[in-house]
Amino acid sequence: MYFTVIVPVYNRPDEVHDLLTSLAKQTYTKPYEVLIVEDGSTLDCKNEAKMFEDFLNISYYYKENSGPGDSRNYGMKRAKGDYFLILDSDCILPDNYLEEVDKSLDENPVDCFGGVDSALDTFSHMQKAINFAMTSVLTTGGVRGGSEKLGKFQPRSFNMGISRKAFEASGGFGNIHPGEDPDLTIRLWKMGFETRLFGNVSVFHKRRISWKNYHTQVSKFGKVRPILDRWHPGYFKITFLFPTLFILGLISSVVLAVFGFPWLFSFYLAYFLLCFIVSAIQNRSLRIGVMSLRAVFTQFFGYGTGYLLSFWKVIICRKKPEKAFPYLFFKKK
Repeated sequence: MYFTVIVPVYNRPDEVHDLLTSLAKQTYTKPYEVLIVEDGSTLDCKNEAKMFEDFLNISYYYKENSGPGDSRNYGMKRAKGDYFLILDSDCILPDNYLEEVDKSLDENPVDCFGGVDSALDTFSHMQKAINFAMTSVLTTGGVRGGSEKLGKFQPRSFNMGISRKAFEASGGFGNIHPGEDPDLTIRLWKMGFETRLFGNVSVFHKRRISWKNYHTQVSKFGKVRPILDRWHPGYFKITFLFPTLFILGLISSVVLAVFGFPWLFSFYLAYFLLCFIVSAIQNRSLRIGVMSLRAVFTQFFGYGTGYLLSFWKVIICRKKPEKAFPYLFFKKK
């Protein structure tokens, strides 16, 4: 099996350097290629790609800005591999990443897979706190952490593999972002393709993000879900409502506590205390434990309110998603 690693990038040369460094250290001995797709960056990574020409079979492409989904499609159309490995530029790979992919596909052949993400000890406190919120089984991030059942899994495009056959049949990613990965997954399911979670195929996801940007990101995740539910009504899950219900319940618990009924609020306090304890133990840091509380609350609040707004506009008011949230859609070139 011949792999093509595809990395869309937008103004992140330092990230690409770290990712390519980890690719150059792979213990995998079979031939493979790397495609860097520069998505209209003003700060390009051409020099970084050139630095690794002696260590990797690497190709660099520059194109107009059209979003990460279209950039991945651009790379897959030019790839030589029969299997495409899609990574975000802010990922760092363990040395055995490609070996684990090869081994997992050999043991469980599938046309599309997703892997998990984790954090390195060298990551900042905020990165570790956000990683906890995005991966812990205590939050909605349990899927990214590898807790979801192996079958019927929706891969995330920061660590994803797809066969050439599945790409050519589906046409690849759409122009929505975020949400292009679950949209592609559902379309693949409808065509009869299977997806799986490979729990041993992990990356170190170095999210270079501020608290403000993190809130914006999870809010977009929430806004995208009702759009996907409208496009693919047969694939709704009740768990999609959980963050919104969590936030509405939290608000209700505060109101009840003010009027002398603190029992519901005590459950929320117990939940956040549990998150603090688990994160502090996992990260061996009380500070990260405290910061994880902010990350978890931001995740629930951003996603939950984003979902509620989108549900009102897209499901109740029946607005076209492109009109309701134009910033979630890239124009195809």
